[in-house]
Amino acid sequence: MAEMAVTVAAAAGTLRPCTGVSARGAAVLGRWRPLALATPAKLRLSSSAVRVPRATSPAAVEQDGSNTDTDPIPKVIIDQDSDPDATIVEVTLGDRLGDLVDTMSALKNLGLNVVKASVCLDSTGKHNKFSITKSSTGRKIDDPELLEAVRLTIINNMIQYHPESSSQLAMGATFGPEAPAEQVDVDIATHLDIYDDGPERSLLVVEAADRPGLLVDLVKAISDTNVTVQSGEFDTEGLLAKAKFHVSYRGRALSKTLQQVLSNSLRYFLRRPTTEDASF
Repeated sequence: MAEMAVTVAAAAGTLRPCTGVSARGAAVLGRWRPLALATPAKLRLSSSAVRVPRATSPAAVEQDGSNTDTDPIPKVIIDQDSDPDATIVEVTLGDRLGDLVDTMSALKNLGLNVVKASVCLDSTGKHNKFSITKSSTGRKIDDPELLEAVRLTIINNMIQYHPESSSQLAMGATFGPEAPAEQVDVDIATHLDIYDDGPERSLLVVEAADRPGLLVDLVKAISDTNVTVQSGEFDTEGLLAKAKFHVSYRGRALSKTLQQVLSNSLRYFLRRPTTEDASF
């Protein structure tokens, strides 16, 4: 299959107003558009370490706005719902991000094509959006390990070019020069809700303390209860991870009993890092 061409929707240094960019601080069901359900892909579900390609040249990224008094919250959003043919990735760091040329190069090293890129501006800063497909298939990413590799690659590059973001990201302790000053209280940070979203699926909303590998482990923990993950969105916002998954059981929405089983399983999984040692 011929490699898909890369098109850049916004030229370097040219910004347009954002359209359809909304605050993602809360799960709002009314904003989720109906999806055409596809046969769920077989996912490889293991927690093996992923290789994170590093960027090549810091000079390729703008440093505008880096002297402001208040550091903005870094955000990386991986959206599997908005486009049926591509994975949408959105990266924001106030007005400090440039063209992210090296980030796109690092994604290519993961076997991915950036088939469209755009930059827009609103009151929260620059929003860099990429439409990504797998080079081998020309289709969106269906492997949670690869999605996690994309997330960690982008965060690693963000920290490399903007070291001030290191102390505001949970991944700063792994990739960055400065770890966060405080750790998130896992019990306080963990929030989990399941909503009915039609007869054929449910909407699972998770908020938890972020860490490397969380996306892969969440999908595995859900699958361990025999629940199928159809699609979703995974947001990294500073020290927190916020996920929305469309899930089903044998092609139907989750029953109240299964919702409770899934909720209990995930709460245990998300809180286990701080409670496991104390339980012995």
